[in-house]
Amino acid sequence: MTSAIPSLTRVPATEKGLTIADFLIPVRVGERASPRIRDLALVVAGAILIFLCAQVAIPRPGSEVPYTLQTFGVLVVGGALGMRRGLLAALVYMLVGLVGVPFFAEHKGGVQVVLGATGGYIVGFILAGALVGRLAELGWDRRIGGAIGATALGTLVIYAVGVPWLALTTGMSLGDAIWDGMVPFLAIDAVKALAAAAVFPAAWWVVGRRPSDR
Repeated sequence: MTSAIPSLTRVPATEKGLTIADFLIPVRVGERASPRIRDLALVVAGAILIFLCAQVAIPRPGSEVPYTLQTFGVLVVGGALGMRRGLLAALVYMLVGLVGVPFFAEHKGGVQVVLGATGGYIVGFILAGALVGRLAELGWDRRIGGAIGATALGTLVIYAVGVPWLALTTGMSLGDAIWDGMVPFLAIDAVKALAAAAVFPAAWWVVGRRPSDR
């Protein structure tokens, strides 16, 4: 007796609970793999995207916190994959770097990075990926206003974990940590959040105009 792989059924893109990743895999390809394999492939792809964004890093003299594109990657991955897969993608990214693979910004890796000054931001990525993913499942990513709200909240979550962690690991006061680990990034992170937000309505527009993906 054999068990058939469940059909990859498309439902209207306007239905809440779906994210854009549910439309990324063509039906003809997706039906040949189990749902777990499809989810695993998306999680791995998400972790790789965060890794690639992390490699775009500009050191800041006198500070342990560089400018990077990681936040952009996390916001896009979370919104595209949804809460569970977005959380897992960010978690996989952290775990791969944790074992020593140079997955983090500035080609760093190892436990010392997660336990160090920038570790809070990495932990914050996991929470942000889950939050933005959940908001996307609720339909926030279908319109630009909701998408901006989702990515803004995701960015705030990263700061909420990263800044106190920076203070704790370096001995800074919370005020100094805010000036070092948040204020210099506000403008560029606003741009990244807006750019990530713009991805989702555009992607849904493409999906809505695509007559068939078979």
